Amino acid sequence: MVSRPVDLAEGARLVPNAERILVIGCSGSGKSTLARALAERFQLHYISMDRDVFWLPGWQQRPREGANRRIAELVALARWVTDGTSPRTLPERLARADLVIWLRPPRRVSLCGVVTRWFRYAGRTRPEMAEGCPERVDLEFLRYIWQFERNETPKIIEKLAAERREIPLLVLKSHGDSRGLLANLDRRH
Repeated sequence: MVSRPVDLAEGARLVPNAERILVIGCSGSGKSTLARALAERFQLHYISMDRDVFWLPGWQQRPREGANRRIAELVALARWVTDGTSPRTLPERLARADLVIWLRPPRRVSLCGVVTRWFRYAGRTRPEMAEGCPERVDLEFLRYIWQFERNETPKIIEKLAAERREIPLLVLKSHGDSRGLLANLDRRH
């Protein structure tokens, strides 16, 4: 793998100087929460792949050509943090990223995150989603989360390995790790 694994302490040293940060992981793992916190602390443009790239109002998926165009526009920005995994679009984002933060909690944590989010935003659209896309959970989505590590992780590893540049990779395995990163950043900043 070309990505260079870093520990929490080194990740906290790298984040303040990173111009472009990818936050990836399973749905419900806390990507948006962490990405928004980093954007606010370091005045980075916050990009939600769901809201800004993939979805149009009314749960209409943006056509692939339009999504690809949006990704190109957004990653061309000077400073950003993006939340969203999408192995298909990972190479375009990796090509500009300075740091990758991969949230990899146990799947029960991600399932709990999605269910909690569903209760919190029941009948409403959450901030990271396109307007007119009220929060929803169905069996197919829950199955996707349950099988994420088996089905999606190999694709992510493949894309990370294919990147030609060495990119620091911080893996956070719990919400406690995410809180630890933010606390470490607060002490340094």
